[in-house]
Amino acid sequence: MSVFEILVSALRGVTANKLRSILTLLGVMIGVASVILLLAVGNGSAQDVKSAISSLGANTITVRASGMGGGGGEESTAGNTKKVITTGVSDKLAAAGLGHVASVVPQVSTSLTVSSTSASSDSVSIVGTTPGYFDVGTTGVGTGEAFTASDVTSSSKVAVIGQTLATTLFPTGSALGQSITVDGTPLTVIGVLESQSSTGVTDANSVVIAPITRIQRSFTGFGAVSTLSIEATDADSVEAAEGEIEIVLNQLLGQTDDDESYSISNQRSLLETQEESADSFTVLLGVVAAFSLLVGGIGVTNVMLVSVTERTKEIGIRKALGATRGAILGQFLAEAAMLTLLGGVLGVVAALMGANYEIYGTQPVVLDYSIPLALGVSVAIGVFFGVYPAARAAAMRPIQALRAA
Repeated sequence: MSVFEILVSALRGVTANKLRSILTLLGVMIGVASVILLLAVGNGSAQDVKSAISSLGANTITVRASGMGGGGGEESTAGNTKKVITTGVSDKLAAAGLGHVASVVPQVSTSLTVSSTSASSDSVSIVGTTPGYFDVGTTGVGTGEAFTASDVTSSSKVAVIGQTLATTLFPTGSALGQSITVDGTPLTVIGVLESQSSTGVTDANSVVIAPITRIQRSFTGFGAVSTLSIEATDADSVEAAEGEIEIVLNQLLGQTDDDESYSISNQRSLLETQEESADSFTVLLGVVAAFSLLVGGIGVTNVMLVSVTERTKEIGIRKALGATRGAILGQFLAEAAMLTLLGGVLGVVAALMGANYEIYGTQPVVLDYSIPLALGVSVAIGVFFGVYPAARAAAMRPIQALRAA
């Protein structure tokens, strides 16, 4: 038999029982769509986190305090009094004249309930900082204005809030000039941030940013700060700036390189860590989806075995008329490949349509290689799982096949 005749015979066999073939197609389609979509979700999630990290700026360095001290800016460790990072330490670091450091911005943070006269929001991120906060990275004020150095000096009760919080607290009008209450302390909204990228369960647009002195006076106390956001002179100076910062901080805090009262990181290192995690997450999702495709392959085996049993007489007649073992084998393998190929194509279409919608807050981004990979694997699985039924059909002797029929 020619290849064309084998394909025509395979198509006739596939359409002989339409309902059974459709159900098999659905199993393969779901498996292929799952592989493509879950890989796309993993990739989309990775893109969101990458965008959020990149938006902080390529030349931004973050110093995080590992231990918080009391109001005096010192903590006791093994009987020794050791300084922690305070606004005073931050000021000295900024005044040190480091060649690769452009600015130093201290931050204190907490989480409190924020309310207006018409609504409230729980567990809102409260950040106390200086005006330099709006210059480091890409956190800019969209409408209104940022607070000033004089607001910090006078502990003014003013704030800049995120867009989500502004909409929640003032759904019918502008938040500018309105009063909000943070855990009993009234603050006047003077600005609303530009929309920020959000990752995980934290909404970066639900935040209150106020002068650091006001947040310390009302909520956190005048102890250690939680974070220093430091801007290097340019992206190429980040590593040099980190070295300078570490030397000066160790001198100001009276510690050695072995002490761990703070940690230094930059956006590049965060990005590399995120990419490693995202790759692992995407692979995990791909493995989970592959099991769906495997189940579809098992369904192909079941259908082909039933088909061989039902067509025993046909096989016997064809072999009696001179059909070779290879022709019978090729026909049943072609049927299995045809089922999985068509199911794979339908799965690709379904996945591309599904990728247009957000899934649990993540916009899927289809990987270029996932489509040919899923199609190739689906056909390979169809052929693999079709080998046993096809071999069983090809091994039948004409007399036995006719007798069994």
